[in-house]
Order: sequence, then C-alpha cells, then structure tokens
Amino acid sequence: MSPAIALMSSTPRPLSMPHAEPVKAGVQLNAYSGDPNFMTSLARGLCVIQAFTQQTPQMSISQLALRTGLSRAAVRRCLYTLTKLGFAGTDDGQRYSLRPRILTLSHTYTASSSLAQAAQPILDRMSAALHESCSVVTLDGDDIVYIARTTVTRIMSADLGIGSRLPAFCTSMGRVLLAYLPPDQLEQYLSRIVLHRYTSRTVNTVEKLRTILRTVRRIGYAMVDQELEIGLRSVAVPILSQSGRVVAAINVSAQAQRMPLPEMQTRFLPHLRQSANELSMFVR
Repeated sequence: MSPAIALMSSTPRPLSMPHAEPVKAGVQLNAYSGDPNFMTSLARGLCVIQAFTQQTPQMSISQLALRTGLSRAAVRRCLYTLTKLGFAGTDDGQRYSLRPRILTLSHTYTASSSLAQAAQPILDRMSAALHESCSVVTLDGDDIVYIARTTVTRIMSADLGIGSRLPAFCTSMGRVLLAYLPPDQLEQYLSRIVLHRYTSRTVNTVEKLRTILRTVRRIGYAMVDQELEIGLRSVAVPILSQSGRVVAAINVSAQAQRMPLPEMQTRFLPHLRQSANELSMFVR
C-alpha cells in the first residue's frame, strides 16, 4: 500500500475509542541509523505531517516535538519547509496546521491506483441496490485503511472517509485481510496486538481471535456483530489479485436493530462476492 493514504489519515475513531499515540519518530528512525540510502530529513518531515490528527489539528513546535520525539530544532526545520511548499502553515505564528495542498498527496494515490478508481462506481452501484454503506480497504500495519467508500446513512459515531483507519482485529474487513496473511506474518501480528475492548462483544483473547480467523479463511467471509461499536454489524469478503493473492477487502455495514445476521448473509454476500470478482480484474 502507498504511504500516501496512511500519511493522509485523519484517524477517526468511534467516540468510545481511545486515540492511539503515534510511535515516537526518534525511536522509529533509530532502526535506520547507519543506512546510507535512508533520508532521515524526509522521514522526519513525514513524521511531523502524521502527527496532525482530527483530535490535534493545530499544534505548536513544542507540542509537535513532544508528540513525535524529534528535537524542537528538527521540527522547526520541517515546518519551515512544509510551510514554504504550501503543505502547512500558521495563522498566529505559534500553532501550525496542515493546508489543503496536503490533499494532493492522497489524490496521487487514488488517481494512480486502479483498484481505488474502479472500486468507487462498483460500491455506488452496490450501495444503491442494498441501501447500505459499502467500503473497500487495504491493510496497513495493524489497521485497515479506507480507499473507497459509499455512505447511505451514518451508522458509526466516527465519520469515515478515504484515508480513515480502524483496528483490523475487530472489523469484518480487517479479519478478512488478517485471515489470509502468510502464517509467519499472522503470528507476528498476534504476538504484538493489544485487544482493546471497544464493546462488551469485542473479542478479548488472542486464541479466540486465532480461531475466528481460521474460520474466516475456511468459509471465505467475515461477519462482525457490534464488536467495534454497539449497533453496528458488517460482513466482508476478500478481493483477490489475478494471481490469487488477497490485496483488499470489501464490506457492507448495517444497523443491528434492523438487520438480523442471517439476513445479512443471504442478502449481502451474493452482492459482495460479485463486486469482489469484478474488482479482482483490476488488480494484478
């Protein structure tokens, strides 16, 4: 997946979700010390950009230094460069924010991704037929990242859009993508994941999650019933490349009070599988 989507994420979360602190750049960048091909200055700039979120859209140099783990001098140089290029700015000389030009970075990804371009009209058509919200995501680290979405009604407390991120382990699309990971990558994920309890229904043990993922891989789809947010149900299937590799997932979400689980299976799965087959033609 292109880093542009991850970079542009506003990281919206349901209201019950704690906002995750970013990995300190100073710690993260230490892993590349001694690599002559690694551009530390570019990496620092990206870390500063990623520090801005929906919860912290404006920050001072001191706040950004604390949040990223970079020195104030490094943050100042990054902001100076970003401001000169039009990607960031300040109105009061103290607090900085991203500027609309930053959107060109995510647009570059969506414009160059055949899957992202193809997904939107297919989602629009499926959403019109089912009268429900539909999405396509890819896996980025421990999260899913939205690359296309059609919303009929707002069914989550978070307003999700392209670039939004959600935890993979308790979402239907995330479970599809996790289930088809190579065994060694899946075990690495399971060894590090923290299973935050978003609702009373959220899976809370690694063994239980491992069992669920085995079932998902066996039956070819995932259903999640109010594990991320009470009142939200969803079902997802994988999108395969022409070589048979799972590269993305597509889902339909609905309100639990009006959509029983058996009806989601019978109504939604045929549409999801047909759409996934169509999208697979756009992925090598």
